[in-house]
Amino acid sequence: MAEKPQPVHVQYCGVCSLPPEYCEFGSDFDKCKPWLIQNVPDLYPNLIKEANDKEADRVADKLQGTVISSGAGDGAASSAPKEEVKRLPGGKIKKKEKQEVVIEKVIRNKRKCITTVKGLELFGVKLSDASKKLGKKFATGASVVKGPTEKEQIDVQGDIAYDIVEFITDTWPDVPETAIFFIEDGRKVPAA
Repeated sequence: MAEKPQPVHVQYCGVCSLPPEYCEFGSDFDKCKPWLIQNVPDLYPNLIKEANDKEADRVADKLQGTVISSGAGDGAASSAPKEEVKRLPGGKIKKKEKQEVVIEKVIRNKRKCITTVKGLELFGVKLSDASKKLGKKFATGASVVKGPTEKEQIDVQGDIAYDIVEFITDTWPDVPETAIFFIEDGRKVPAA
């Protein structure tokens, strides 16, 4: 009888959760290097040589730095808070959304147009209340719809793009005029 094949044990990187052979193709290979040196030294022999060279350079710099500078400067540099970045599965970095309101005019049926307002919810504005206020102020239809990026936005009937900036800044003081942008000819133009 033939022997049953045994399952293969695959080791995964403790930093990026990829197999060690693929760490170099991940987004944070520099962070994986210490783990690779410690757990899989035979896979990347160049890393051990690099680490030894860097350690020697670091020690030499530290020795030179103690002669030249005082210890007070080093303490201030190390106490700076590190910025925490959110990572998605696969090592992708999640971008923090910019707080900005984007106003775009979309033309339909030659003369009719719709003004789209995106990003008000980032300032803590409830979109359903905002659409009611916009509809009453400009005497048009306004509704909350999902845009092409699956985020909610406000569609207001009519060309009110330039009047809406003043209304937004007056009604919601948390939204600064510098955070409002127009999309004209495919480019983002500041409203201020």
